[in-house]
Amino acid sequence: MRKILPLGALLLLCTIGVHAQKKKNDVIKDLDSKSEKYSEIAHNIWDLAEMGYLEEQSSALLQETLSGEGFTIEKGIAGIPTAFKAEYGSGYPVIAILGEFDALPGLSQEAVPEKKSAGKAAGHACGHHLFGTASTAAAISVKNWMKTNNIKGTIRFYGCPAEEGGSGKVYMVREGVFNDVDVALHWHPGSANAASAGAALANKSAKFRFYGVSAHAAGAPDKGRSALDGVEAMDAMVNMMREHIPQEARIHYVITNGGKAPNVVPDFAEVYYYARHNSRDVVIDIFDRIVKAAEGAALGTGTTMEYEMIGGTHELLPNLTVQKIMYDNLEKVGGVTYNEEEKAFAEKISATLGKGAPEISSAEKIQPYRETARAYGSTDVGDVSYTVPTAGLGTATWVPGTPAHSWQAVAAGGMSIGSKGMMVAAKTLALTAMDIFENPKTVETAKKELEERRGKDFKYIPMLGNRPPALDYRK
Repeated sequence: MRKILPLGALLLLCTIGVHAQKKKNDVIKDLDSKSEKYSEIAHNIWDLAEMGYLEEQSSALLQETLSGEGFTIEKGIAGIPTAFKAEYGSGYPVIAILGEFDALPGLSQEAVPEKKSAGKAAGHACGHHLFGTASTAAAISVKNWMKTNNIKGTIRFYGCPAEEGGSGKVYMVREGVFNDVDVALHWHPGSANAASAGAALANKSAKFRFYGVSAHAAGAPDKGRSALDGVEAMDAMVNMMREHIPQEARIHYVITNGGKAPNVVPDFAEVYYYARHNSRDVVIDIFDRIVKAAEGAALGTGTTMEYEMIGGTHELLPNLTVQKIMYDNLEKVGGVTYNEEEKAFAEKISATLGKGAPEISSAEKIQPYRETARAYGSTDVGDVSYTVPTAGLGTATWVPGTPAHSWQAVAAGGMSIGSKGMMVAAKTLALTAMDIFENPKTVETAKKELEERRGKDFKYIPMLGNRPPALDYRK
């Protein structure tokens, strides 16, 4: 038999619901009033375009912003100079918001709808200038709400360097900086608004260095042993290996040093490899085979070889308990609406994306909620997700259909389209944190789900081993 609540109880529930919605609306309005301020911060970081572990000015700017809002700052955490923790409040629950700020090498681009270099060494082709800024904005907004409403608990912002191949969060997880966190929230720039359960590929990367003997390539070639031959022999064997790995796996490489002159037998050469799959165990197996190929290449070319682990991440472990809360808040916030200037910009960008690009109006929409996803890229958020219940979202900071790591992503991220998508993320993160603070039982449910999904015998082992942070991997 269905239980019917008394009229007084129904009225009380309605009053609580209306009050909660008013609080959320107030937070949204507050963030709207500060959108210009946060857009300026994001554009400053976009203009700096500092690569992984070199983000000194970008990190300092976010630290200064948070410190000015009353957050306590702990710099240089996990042995990484540009990593930091900003905290407000005390006690349970502890909710963390993750922020990134590293750029990608190359991909320098002006904020214009045609390919035009800005003449710099790097560009924000993955939108991390927006990522770090929106997360900062959300943390500050939650802090203000906590202060106004006397909410107990701790809000934290984690400044996370070198996501692009540097695995910054892995070192942070390894050093235990998330051990007392109850829930972690994150987001990522993209070309659509979505807050479904995420997925990411596990990843392992290394630089393979070959050492040979230099000689005159014409006058005394028999005296030389080419390190470049070692690299090319390795590449040939790994490329043949592609036929014999799971079809979901990915292997990428780039020769970072192939010698200096054709008439000198190179005595040093280096190649940088990634291996990926949606299971870390498969990645480990593929990587071990890549190492064997490198060893064989060195043996066959009369060279020697050593390799340095650069990065390694777990796959992403979704937490549906928190994810659904985030989706509901994204629906409340809504998507991105372009003005006439932005429409003209978006149409020009869309024309460069080829056939099949989505309608630019799709930036206004929220993608349907799904509990499963296919993984395409990798993120060091994966390691965080095996440590603490984690949920994320993506927003339309780029023109619909724009691929990450492209000049089109840099261009949109440097103008108002990027800023609008950034504020959608800031609002959604803030509202989600508020919901968890007001209903701490969510934390217990989320932790129970985490334990069930990762298995009771799970033991965290970082994919990159015990090496110190690879602070010079971009130098």
